[in-house]
Amino acid sequence: MKFLALLSAEASGAQQGGGSWLMIILIYGVILGAFYFFAIRPQKKKQKAQDEMISAIEVGDSVLTTSGFYGVIIDISDSVVIVEFGSNKNCRIPMKKEAIVEVEKAH
Repeated sequence: MKFLALLSAEASGAQQGGGSWLMIILIYGVILGAFYFFAIRPQKKKQKAQDEMISAIEVGDSVLTTSGFYGVIIDISDSVVIVEFGSNKNCRIPMKKEAIVEVEKAH
């Protein structure tokens, strides 16, 4: 009798141990899922919108750079744009397309 009671106690302990592992895995899955939806997914959406904005720029568009300067695009190449700053038309600076934060289309 004692042997059967001991055997059934071990069996119930094994079931509870397996359940706790399943619960831990489930909790980690929920945490990773929440991390994806609150951190990774919004960043990917923001990067996609930035890429679309950069691919749609044209000569004559007004832009805001990451350094806070407003200018007008006067030339575009693969990864570099030449931006004209100021009203004297003498300040032309080549910069990477990634340095553009906002674009206002030319009318």
